[in-house]
Formats: sequence, structure tokens, C-alpha cells
Amino acid sequence: MITLTLLEAQNKTPIKDWRFEESSVIRVGRAADNDVVLDSNLVSRYHLELINKSPLGNADSWEVISKGTNGTFVNGVLITQGTLPDNCFVQLARGGPILKWEVLKQPKPAQSSEAIPPVCNHEGNLPDNLFCIYCGKPLSVQLTIRHYQVLRTLGKGGMGTTYLAWDSAGITTGYPKLLVLKQMNADMAKIAKAQELFQREAHTLGLLNHPGIPKYHDFFVEDRKKYLAMELIHGQDLEKFVYRKGPVTVNQAIEWMMQTCNILDYLHSQNPPLIHRDIKPANLMVRNSNNRIVVLDFGAVKEIGTAPGTRIGAEGYCAPEQERGQPLTQSDLYAIGPTLIFLLTGENPFKFYRQQGRHFRFDVAKIPTITPRLKEIIDKVTQPLPRDRYQTAKEVAAALAVCE
Repeated sequence: MITLTLLEAQNKTPIKDWRFEESSVIRVGRAADNDVVLDSNLVSRYHLELINKSPLGNADSWEVISKGTNGTFVNGVLITQGTLPDNCFVQLARGGPILKWEVLKQPKPAQSSEAIPPVCNHEGNLPDNLFCIYCGKPLSVQLTIRHYQVLRTLGKGGMGTTYLAWDSAGITTGYPKLLVLKQMNADMAKIAKAQELFQREAHTLGLLNHPGIPKYHDFFVEDRKKYLAMELIHGQDLEKFVYRKGPVTVNQAIEWMMQTCNILDYLHSQNPPLIHRDIKPANLMVRNSNNRIVVLDFGAVKEIGTAPGTRIGAEGYCAPEQERGQPLTQSDLYAIGPTLIFLLTGENPFKFYRQQGRHFRFDVAKIPTITPRLKEIIDKVTQPLPRDRYQTAKEVAAALAVCE
């Protein structure tokens, strides 16, 4: 069997894999009719072919032919044609997607009862690697929760702990996969509101299907602790992105907010409409693979028509009516304004929040990167009264589109 595994560039963690049992030719590229389709501008439509020169499928019988404009690298060496060694790394263009190539051989019958397969000692791996580059197994497992192997702690908070987990047997998704496992600790489970928010996130994710929303995989209780297993997004949230790299360009900020509007339109189009209630840079993650926005943290989601609830929302991003516990779909749209301010300045938008007449408004007139047209959009989307704002996410996206 042949396996090709797409790896996350930095830590070499697996993202997706393809398996081929009887293929003599495997085609890789950006076009939809390839056997392995990679969505990257660096990858050519028909980037490379992998050809089996032997019907026996020997490890040294596979040949690679590169047809990509930006080249193909095998274990870091640029090649146009040659033998493909087993257990190697194939990169499509410098800085492009990385695939791990493996030929899984059929085990030979043991010659005697003393024949013991060699044990990998994991030597030669980089310190940040999660998986061994030789045997493919996790280098370190902190603990096991049901069938999930916890490889790393991603964060700890008052609600609980978030883990990076490996479903090695593919019990949850049907194939081995890295996941995010959110744990609600036993103490928080005693608090009715905390329990409601945690279960709400699991319930909401289970109902939704959109590329800009993490996929729901599992929800269970183990040792009095509740767990939510969900899709791992390879990327960085916009808050960390800006703090690390500084303010972004106007075009980039607009593009990300248009993508956010597309996701909000999907949420607001549900029956009944869903209000996220916590749109802010820390809850907007950009995928490494395609620079697309994913909205995180659905614990605060509320259905239109339910009774007014507690005040949820981040200072500077929260609409006035949401502050009063009366959120509307237009409350989510309000957050687009301060998020744009943060992306373009790197400053907390609350810094620009000043009293103007009877209300407090965002004063962005002196921010050089905010054009008059963009200022109009920020002014309208953050009007104190919901009726004076854009009424739908599509309207906000359409207004932003003419600013590019």
C-alpha cells in the first residue's frame, strides 16, 4: 500500500492522507481530476506523476516525474525525474505543500519464535516534532482519554483545558487524525451557566457545516469531565497574528472581514438565526493552507427568539444592545468595525472609542490607513442603534467589496 500524507509545514504534523493499494500511476496537482488535489497557488495544475515501474510494488520501483512550474523537491533536493526513495518528503515548490511518501510493505512470515520486529528509538527527530519521521508514531503521549492520545496542551483557562489529541485508530473520523480536545473540568461542571455554554458549543457545532466553522467530531463524559472533540485548524488567530507581525494591509483586512461576513451570513440564515455574540480577532483564525478565516468559540451562540440572557462579549467589540443582554444578528455585524480598526492599527479599538453627543462612537478620522470610504463603513456598522446599521452580513460584505 502507498500512503501520501500532507504535513503541516512547521511541525510536520499530518493534516490529511491518501492511500493507494493497486495504483500504477498517482497524479498530484491543483486540478480536480488529480488523484491527490492540493489547493495552493504554488502548485501547478498537473504538478507531478508518481509511476510504479514494477508490478510487485517494490519500494525502489517508484519513479517521480516533475511537471510543476515551481519545481519539486525530494528530501530538499530539486528533481525533474528520478527514483523515489521510501519514507521521503516531497515538496511541491519551494515553500509549497509537503507530502510524506511511504510504501507499506506486507510483513514477512517470522522465521522463528525469536523474530521480533525492531523497535524505533525515534533518534534524529527535531525537538518540536510531534511524530517520528521514521516510524510515524507520536514521540510523546501525555495521557490517553478514551481512544484519544494527548500529545500537547494547547491552553488552560477557567473553563478547562484544551489539548492537541491524536485519534490513531481513526475511531472518530474513519482515519487517523489530529484533533482539538476541549475538556471542561469537574469544578466548572457544577456551575449551571458554564455547563450550558460548553454543551451549547458542542450542540451548535454538531448542526453546522461550513468551511469557516470547525467540524464537530465527538462529545462525551469521562471521569465526571465533559469533552468536546473538534477539527484542528492549522493557523493563527488574528489577535496573535497582528501582535506578532504588526498591522495588516487594507486589502488584507477587508478580505478577511468579507470572509467573516460570509460565515456570519451562514449563521444568521439558520432557522432560527444563530448569533455568535463573541466576534473578535482572538476568535477569528486564518488557515495556513489557504489564508481563509475560520470562526472559533461557539459557546456563546444564541438563537433569535430565546429569552434575553447574560451579557457576553469582549470590551470594544460588543454592541450596546448586547451589553444589555439583548443581542441581535446586527450585534455580530457591529464587531466587524472594531475588528477592522484592530487589524489596521494593532491597537485595542477601545482606545478610539469616544463620546460624541449622546452616544459613544469610534473616532477613526486620524488613522491614516482608513480611507474615507472605509470610515463610512465602520461608522455605519457601529451605529448605536441596530436599525441604523447594515441589516445583513451580505450588505456589509458588498460595501467592503467596493473598498478593495
